[in-house]
Amino acid sequence: MSNNDPKAGPASPIDEDAPGPPISVADSGDTGEGGKLKMIVQLVKKSLGVKDIAAMRLSLPASLLEPIPNLEYWQYLDRPDIFAAINDSPHPFERMLAVLRFTLTKDLKFVHGKVCKPYNSVLGEHFRAHWDVTPAQFPNPDSTIPKSRLSFVSETASVRSAISSSSKSVTSGRSSFLSKAPKSPSTAATSLEAEPDEAQALKRLSKLSLATGDGPNGTGTDTGETARVVYVTEQVSHHPPVSAYFATCPQRSLQLFGIDQISAKVSGTTLRVSPGQHNQGIFVRVTGGFGEGEQYHITHPIASVNGILRGSFYITVGESTVISVSGGKAGQRFRTIIEYKEESWLGRAHFLMEGVIHTVHDGETDHEEWTKVKHVPHNRIVAVFDGSWKGHVRWRRVGSGSYPSIISSSASSPNPSHTQLPTPHIPSAAASKADVTVTGDSGEWATLIDMSTLEVIPKVVRPLDRQLENESRRLWESVTDNLVKREFGEATREKVGIEQRQRDEAAERKKRGVEFVPRYFEKDISKGFAELTAEGWKAVQEEIEEETSACIEGSLGTKLAAQ
Repeated sequence: MSNNDPKAGPASPIDEDAPGPPISVADSGDTGEGGKLKMIVQLVKKSLGVKDIAAMRLSLPASLLEPIPNLEYWQYLDRPDIFAAINDSPHPFERMLAVLRFTLTKDLKFVHGKVCKPYNSVLGEHFRAHWDVTPAQFPNPDSTIPKSRLSFVSETASVRSAISSSSKSVTSGRSSFLSKAPKSPSTAATSLEAEPDEAQALKRLSKLSLATGDGPNGTGTDTGETARVVYVTEQVSHHPPVSAYFATCPQRSLQLFGIDQISAKVSGTTLRVSPGQHNQGIFVRVTGGFGEGEQYHITHPIASVNGILRGSFYITVGESTVISVSGGKAGQRFRTIIEYKEESWLGRAHFLMEGVIHTVHDGETDHEEWTKVKHVPHNRIVAVFDGSWKGHVRWRRVGSGSYPSIISSSASSPNPSHTQLPTPHIPSAAASKADVTVTGDSGEWATLIDMSTLEVIPKVVRPLDRQLENESRRLWESVTDNLVKREFGEATREKVGIEQRQRDEAAERKKRGVEFVPRYFEKDISKGFAELTAEGWKAVQEEIEEETSACIEGSLGTKLAAQ
């Protein structure tokens, strides 16, 4: 069969660098839910016993894909306004609290949206974008997060910008797999897909400003300073698939960076997803201001995709996330443990979590083994929190160690006794009939974050005609165009062509004895992140200087004119 035959799939020729035979399913031609479910079941059967699906050559019919590139989809800035607020407090406890808020909101797409499969990245593919946001303001550490400062649309795409060849898009449209937040006349959360007339939806969208949001009186305005957050990522390895990423908010002296790589395995009727060997978590560096010199390390938990055989996918999270800090000024240090509660295999999921913030003593290493709430000695705890990672999370102080003017008595004890922490009660998933949505049943409790009120903040991307050939949206433009038009056979052919070009380029490099060299990142990823190259810093600077308003007008204005 020809490689351009969508029913043949990209199963031939075999990629010699892939660890084993390819995993793929033929396009059934049935684009309904029943046909998609049959293809998914076939894929699950083929994946049984595979040690790591993510490291295999996995290629799916385009009809099973969401029209968004992988590099654009996998980023940790769903709420860049909360990221930009990390360095706003002079006290290290409050900065740790801010990093905790960022950690809980960085993957907001999974809170409100359905599970989806973006395009596989190709070697050398890159993506960059930016956001202009008002950093979230917290007058005191017991305050609740302001409602979304920019809640008009969430993503997949952004890539739906390719609906019209005359509209080389910039901002993201709302995706069907994202926001489920309730809508009201007073909110700016506009769904493009819900609009019968796309032109009307775009007109409503074009009236919104990136620098505005819900003000204190619900007026939709905010007088806070606008900060720009810039993001650059590149696929630096194909087998195994690895990407490097870097983000910065220069006005707030913040950087975010790391390596993205996942390991996936079918276990029973679920897909278990964990960090790959090169993925050491997320790093946040403070380059100035209150926390100058600090570097936060955020580890990844384990996720499971459930409901595969029923065709009703949902994500659950297990094990723990640990947030630690190093560097910075001498003084009190804190560490956070987020423990995700085990779900019962009976009944619906409850998405419960609990956690602690505890002190860290200089020169000690015992705390490195503490990964669960019960591991932490009682006299080290300065705050506890609990709730649902998809809903309301509350917190309260424990002891005096978190207050700026008071030194915890535990700091003077070189060998604190290891006693059991009396954590807040959270009903087990089996016993509970509803998600935890407590509103503060005690004066000591306060809202840390309420995920149900937040939406993904869409990114801003340069028009396609100003992007390089290997830039994600331009690279996958033909696939996106056909998916949006529901021309699935043609979309699959275009997708196979892109994948085949990657194999041809790899074969040519091998023949010539040439090794692939990333453009924006250094090759060394052993530290869990890659340094930017000169070209990488240049791309970051260009994005910092990009004129957002011109991009938006060029995108939406052209589209409206075409209508």
